[in-house]
Amino acid sequence: MAAHDPSAEGLLGGRSERDTYRRQQSSFEKNRDDDHDSESDLDATEFLTRRDPLTSTDNSRKPAFLPRRQGWSIRRPLVNRSRCCIAVLAFMLALWLLLGAGGAFVYKKFQEEPPYGLSPPWYPTPKGGIAATWADSYAKAAQMVSKMTLAEKVNVTTGTGWQMGLAVGTNGPAVHVGFPQLQLQDGPLGIRFADNITAFPAGITVGATWNRQLMYARGKAHGIEAREKGVNVLLGPCVGPLGRMPAGGRNWEGFGADPYLQGIAGAETTRGIQSEGVMATIKHFVANEQEHFRQPWEWGLPHAVSSNIDDRTLHELYAWPFADAVKAGVASVMCSYNMVNNSYSCGNSKLLNGILKDELGFQGFVMSDWLAQRGGVSTALAGLDMTMPGDGVRWADGRSLWGPELSKAVLNGSVPMERINDMATRIVAAWYQLGQDDETRFPRQPPNFSSWSTERMGVLSPGSPSEQETVEVNQFINVQANHSIIARQVAAEGTVLLKNENEVLPLNSQGYTDAKLKSRRDILARVTGKAHGTGKLKIGVFGEDAGPGNGPNFCKDRDCNQGTLGSGWGSGAVDFPYLVTPIEALRAGFDANKVELHEYLTNTPPLDQQSVLESLELCIVFANADSGEGFAKWADVKGDRPNLDLQKSGDDLISKVSAKCGGSDGGYGDVIVIIHSVGPVLMEKWIDLPNIKAVLLANLPGEESGHALADVLFGATNPSGHLPYTIGKSLDDYGPGAKVMYTPNGVIPQQDFTEGLYIDYRYFDKRDIAPRYEFGFGLSYTSFEYTNLTVIGLKKKSALPAPRPDPAAEPPKYGSGIPPGEEVLFPEGFRPLEKYIYPYLETTDEIVSEAYHYPDGYFTPQPPSGAGGAEGGNPDLWEVYVKVAVDVKNVGGVDGAVVPQLYLSYPSKKGVDFPVRVLRGFDKVFVRKGETTTVEFGLTRRDLSYWDVVQQNWVMVAEGEYGFFVGDSSRDEGGLSGKW
Repeated sequence: MAAHDPSAEGLLGGRSERDTYRRQQSSFEKNRDDDHDSESDLDATEFLTRRDPLTSTDNSRKPAFLPRRQGWSIRRPLVNRSRCCIAVLAFMLALWLLLGAGGAFVYKKFQEEPPYGLSPPWYPTPKGGIAATWADSYAKAAQMVSKMTLAEKVNVTTGTGWQMGLAVGTNGPAVHVGFPQLQLQDGPLGIRFADNITAFPAGITVGATWNRQLMYARGKAHGIEAREKGVNVLLGPCVGPLGRMPAGGRNWEGFGADPYLQGIAGAETTRGIQSEGVMATIKHFVANEQEHFRQPWEWGLPHAVSSNIDDRTLHELYAWPFADAVKAGVASVMCSYNMVNNSYSCGNSKLLNGILKDELGFQGFVMSDWLAQRGGVSTALAGLDMTMPGDGVRWADGRSLWGPELSKAVLNGSVPMERINDMATRIVAAWYQLGQDDETRFPRQPPNFSSWSTERMGVLSPGSPSEQETVEVNQFINVQANHSIIARQVAAEGTVLLKNENEVLPLNSQGYTDAKLKSRRDILARVTGKAHGTGKLKIGVFGEDAGPGNGPNFCKDRDCNQGTLGSGWGSGAVDFPYLVTPIEALRAGFDANKVELHEYLTNTPPLDQQSVLESLELCIVFANADSGEGFAKWADVKGDRPNLDLQKSGDDLISKVSAKCGGSDGGYGDVIVIIHSVGPVLMEKWIDLPNIKAVLLANLPGEESGHALADVLFGATNPSGHLPYTIGKSLDDYGPGAKVMYTPNGVIPQQDFTEGLYIDYRYFDKRDIAPRYEFGFGLSYTSFEYTNLTVIGLKKKSALPAPRPDPAAEPPKYGSGIPPGEEVLFPEGFRPLEKYIYPYLETTDEIVSEAYHYPDGYFTPQPPSGAGGAEGGNPDLWEVYVKVAVDVKNVGGVDGAVVPQLYLSYPSKKGVDFPVRVLRGFDKVFVRKGETTTVEFGLTRRDLSYWDVVQQNWVMVAEGEYGFFVGDSSRDEGGLSGKW
């Protein structure tokens, strides 16, 4: 990226806020409450800022040890300074001990060297309204916004505060022009905190289906439930984290460790959700790859981790799936908690203004993750359009960095009218774009459920201590319809068959077929020297993960691992309406007249009961691995997993059952292993044990877990899931960049993405490392054969895309004059709720209007990116340049679905490093036994290009031959190759 402008976006914030602070300090202190007279209300950051780092003129070269909190509301009356000094010194001492002997070196490095890869400034924010597909919505929005008062514009952009509405997020209305409050609700796999909804399979399971139609169908069902629950904005889907670190705590919310797979799944989910008029929110933009140190103070440090990424890697990996979502018309993008190149994501003008709004042509609005906004004026100028939940840097304190402070900033000229107008217009245009002005589908009222109470009656703003009227807050409306069918299909198709020796699967109601059972018993008799009769087949089921535990909702936000694992934990989880356990489905699936079922629903079964274990002929073992969002922890899993092992001694359980099943002197019974997991788990301790015949990875299956598993086990569904990530033989196999930073390397942890493009299978390929199971791998109960690969060029190769087109539409135009201060005064007789965030001021007497020093170059528009020009980028990038076709024949004995995967290899080019191969196409097709079908792939210019950091554009290699590989996985030996 280009050189950094320290006056705009340094680690300490730039001059874009200094003058605001000085002009508004007296007004701020006058309007603050007077109840903050103890050090408990002063964190270390606030105290150290009183040494006035604002006088620095070169912030990017300062140590940034404890940067000031950005925003207008910066200082409180200085009290108890000596006590604060003691608190700060204690904190610093603790931090020194935490960092250990290397702490001094790290601090010295921060003093002497600029941080890695500082993010360059990009101003001003491009206006929305350039896309033809949004033109009508922007025209309607312009008419509405032009009639809004300043208070209403501020209201629309600012959340009302945590628990100040029934949804997890609510902005303010513009009552006089008819714009309602928007209801924003988690999450990516269902409606969080709601009753009578569907707990869909998690994103990682959806990715494992490799089924575009199912991705869309799940999104559509999700959108229906959101709309019928009264939700305007759904906080999903999730394509970040991408999965750089296999132990990352929230990887399961996304769709897999490849940008192309994530992009297709995110776009199809977005289309499905928005087909029902609900705004989708693609998140988290960008590089929020681990939970440790993801946001300030959550891990004891005053700042979040900085994900430091080079320009090419950002484009080709982490921003790639967001481009797909923008191309699909996504209404909202959520910026992440972490820093990117030492500038907070929600205040990073290069990311929000330069890449998202200019290069990708995003027409919707950017919202902050909850409390991810770390500045006031700076974030508005950097391209943030809506702050959530409205509170500033602390939960539920009612003190916003926007709200009344944004009103002040507009009045004193530090936030231009064109910026506040664009912020409001983007939000209103998205409302029109999704048809939410239709009151028959979107009644202008709160949602029909409460995120904070399960009682029928309650108050609308439970976070406020003010007296309020009691109203009906939960109507208990059932929106599930027949969505369990989709949930079950996703869970079944997302189950990956990794091993199936001797075709032990599928089972049937009597366990094995008669022929297979007789053969099996004859073998056991020869091996053990003991007859194995003709009675019932004796089957043992082992593991806590097979059973109900204490129920699926035993732990808040699902933040513990007990019973069968249906989802990870955190804001991406939901309350299960029910959870069909594997043991329930197995009981129903086996014929009690043919099968003697022994259940050991614990990870510490009585394996010394030899008389029972010796007689078992088939053992089914369940184990799992859980993780979640960093605000909660379970055992030693602090958001991110500490390793890739199975949890709760799952590896030992599998090994011990294998050793005991069917014999006291060695296991002779067949063993089937079933794993529920948030991501890859290591299997080396047991995968090659001779009697482990089958392994199923069921991912995170949601409410229909047991039914979906039984569908696959008993053959009602031929397994067609494929791995959305690589399963290695050790964590080291994934490379040094794949390891979570569990201990900070500085007060602002610096996480350098030095591996660049080489994550997951790309790293394995580059280093020629043999995985246990490669990316894209998955077995079937039948076999497929690929023939007749053809490659047809539809357009000629050329290095650069066509010139950026002129805008297809013109953004709305408004007057630039600052409105009168009366527009933001509290209405006469208005009774405010405590902690509720309003746009209003008591007085405007202390607002100072004078020339404001914006960041250098703010009023000089940046040259438009050649990669931009429309939603998703330059339209030429989305043109199909090559068509690849292949015939697929089902040469096995049963019908089944196949997932042909297309991988691209670039021609060599001097000075440019390319991965061995990258995914650039997939489809899932059902093929009956003996039949052949043709599958076609269209490759776009973007698919064939790489990001050139010098030309700042997508470049196709015009000389040499592209290679294409089609197979069942990234390393399928039966695949076919072609060239163009």
